[in-house]
Amino acid sequence: MFDHISIGVRDVTASKRFYDAALGPLGFTCVSQSPASLGYGVQAVAPQAVALWVNEAARPVPADERSGLHFCFAAPTRDSVVAFHAGALREGGSDNGAPGLRADYGENYYAAFAVDPDGYRLEAYCGAAA
Repeated sequence: MFDHISIGVRDVTASKRFYDAALGPLGFTCVSQSPASLGYGVQAVAPQAVALWVNEAARPVPADERSGLHFCFAAPTRDSVVAFHAGALREGGSDNGAPGLRADYGENYYAAFAVDPDGYRLEAYCGAAA
């Protein structure tokens, strides 16, 4: 299990809008912030613990859709998966898979996929039965 992941972005202000909108429905909030850094965590699980650092970087990793890199966030409900996707698209992300069942991943694998403004591929997943 990871303690946290850090990513580099070009514009931390735009990233804050994006990640607030996309991760908020999943229970994540920005628990740490400085002019060039954001820390997201789940308050209900561990107040002030950061699971995702979003840091302004001079040379973020170039987006590469064929790299296989993506980050999957646990979603508490199917509705939160839908809200993740809508928030991501509303705040500058792009669609990489609409909310829905993914039977090839499992019977109750409900997920949505988006790409953030810097090209990071993200997924929200809920395994609860409808």
